[in-house]
Amino acid sequence: MAKKIITINNLKKQYGNQVVLNDVSFEVNYGQIVGLIGPSGAGKSTIIKLTLGMEKADSGHSEVFGVHMPNRKILNRMGYMAQSDALYGSLSARENLTFFAKMREINKKAIEPEIDRVAQVVDLTEHLDKKVENFSGGMKRRLSLAIALLGNPQLLILDEPTVGIDPALRKQIWEELGKLRDKGCSILVTTHVMDEAELTDRVALLINGNIIADDTPTNLKQQYGVDSIENVFMKAEGDM
Repeated sequence: MAKKIITINNLKKQYGNQVVLNDVSFEVNYGQIVGLIGPSGAGKSTIIKLTLGMEKADSGHSEVFGVHMPNRKILNRMGYMAQSDALYGSLSARENLTFFAKMREINKKAIEPEIDRVAQVVDLTEHLDKKVENFSGGMKRRLSLAIALLGNPQLLILDEPTVGIDPALRKQIWEELGKLRDKGCSILVTTHVMDEAELTDRVALLINGNIIADDTPTNLKQQYGVDSIENVFMKAEGDM
């Protein structure tokens, strides 16, 4: 039986009269990349915030590593990349990475090698000593991802990690995510880029606050009789 890293049970959330999540349940298993796919405003970021305990659900609950959230004790075991970059503009990329490495309680001697490793993954090595306030939007996304990768977390939660990143680097980042998965890291990634869904182990399609499908990309394409996840999405949405 697969070991569950994230378990989400019957989450409901609404803001005023707008229902954002409607009784959502799903899970992320050990050593899996799970893609949460849906258009902007579908509720993907809300699921992540409720999963981590950053917002309170109207009903339902989430567990991470078998622990009810929120719980600060397990934060060092995970890397989180938000949709909006939380960086210190007046500091260099290296100083940002050093700060977050210390927050993650990474051994002092390991910090510099670790910064070099994650900078290489996101192609920021030559920009490490530049101030972040001078970075482009894409460079800030890459730095946020590098921060999430610090310390080889057991769980990565990435909210739209490749927005504003060129296709060649996006491919490199997904290759790295695959390597991390193969080492036992569990990854939950949200995206509205449908071709990225093909690179996941499981896809959950989220429309109007409901998960309408949840299976491997291959099974979903067979089930809907189409040749791409984008077409699965269009057909599933049409069936609603």
